[in-house]
Amino acid sequence: MPGLTAPSDYSQDPPRHPCLRINSKQPFNAEPPRSALINSYVTPVDLFYKRNHGPIPIVDDIERYSVTISGLVEDPRKLSMKDIRMLPKYDVTATLQCAGNRRTAMSKTRKVKGVGWDVSAIGNGYMKLRKEGMESCTAVWGGAKLADVLALIGIPKLASSTKTGGRHVEFVSVDKCKEENGGPYKASIPLIQATNPEADVLLAYEMNGETLNRDHGYPLRVVVPGVIGARSVKWLDSINIIADECQGFFMQKDYKMFPPSVDWDNINWSTRRPQMDFPVQSAICSLEDVNVVRPGKVPVRGYAVSGGGRGIERVDVSVDGGKTWVEATRYQKIGTPYISDDASSDKWAWVLFEATVDVPNNTEIVAKAVC
Repeated sequence: MPGLTAPSDYSQDPPRHPCLRINSKQPFNAEPPRSALINSYVTPVDLFYKRNHGPIPIVDDIERYSVTISGLVEDPRKLSMKDIRMLPKYDVTATLQCAGNRRTAMSKTRKVKGVGWDVSAIGNGYMKLRKEGMESCTAVWGGAKLADVLALIGIPKLASSTKTGGRHVEFVSVDKCKEENGGPYKASIPLIQATNPEADVLLAYEMNGETLNRDHGYPLRVVVPGVIGARSVKWLDSINIIADECQGFFMQKDYKMFPPSVDWDNINWSTRRPQMDFPVQSAICSLEDVNVVRPGKVPVRGYAVSGGGRGIERVDVSVDGGKTWVEATRYQKIGTPYISDDASSDKWAWVLFEATVDVPNNTEIVAKAVC
């Protein structure tokens, strides 16, 4: 597209932080050490997990860049970055998580396909609007609410369909990937979610108070809080209002939940809906999977998170493999008590937890979250 291009090779990829654990070099997929996640409630940009499907797109002329909104709408149009920045800007803290987070741990039970993430394919961020493998982080994302953007083309707030039958909003990236046979990465969400201001879906151009960097979608990306990261499309090219779900690979042939009886020989992708909200979960980050510590008092720290804006009611820690449990302290901001579903809490963000436990010899420490 004019102003933003997808290179054919990786020679112009940006530099990355040296502490990242690289799971794939080309395309570049990496996560921070698990201990880095609990050093800060909001994940630093350089340590935020990197999830890519091809070479990182390049902006060659930001003045020519625009997003086309079309499909089952009466007033299709192109919006420039200036148009989007003129809309009200909001600040929202939200955790993003790759749907493949903890895949390394899953493979210990049964081999699964995909990038071998530990527990750090997750991160917490701040959105600005006017114990295993993890790939999740929290950040502050800045941009315009998608509900406000869609209102510009005549789709009212809280609309579940358009007059011409549109019920889903498809996001198409400049990014090209092999899973789409060289075509663009794409995903969709229901229109009712896109038009709900309380869902906080963004067209984001900032991350942690700074302009998005290339790895995280510069100049514009989608952020869908509480939903697996695969729906938060980066390097946005166009938005299509469509009648049915997006038919892209990552909506129809990946990120679906099947019972143990299904394998790659008998799978029928059409029998399951695409995964959207990520499940309640917790991970211990202060200890590795195999750690040698002296018996006695040991601090256990980590994160707990749930999709859909659901808060975390409790985090429990066990030092005997789940026979007995102690409740951990939960917090988001240091010095401020965390209360699930309270207005003072960030509903889209993870909760950090800590418990000091008595560790005997040769034991298994586990954590569980309840929402």
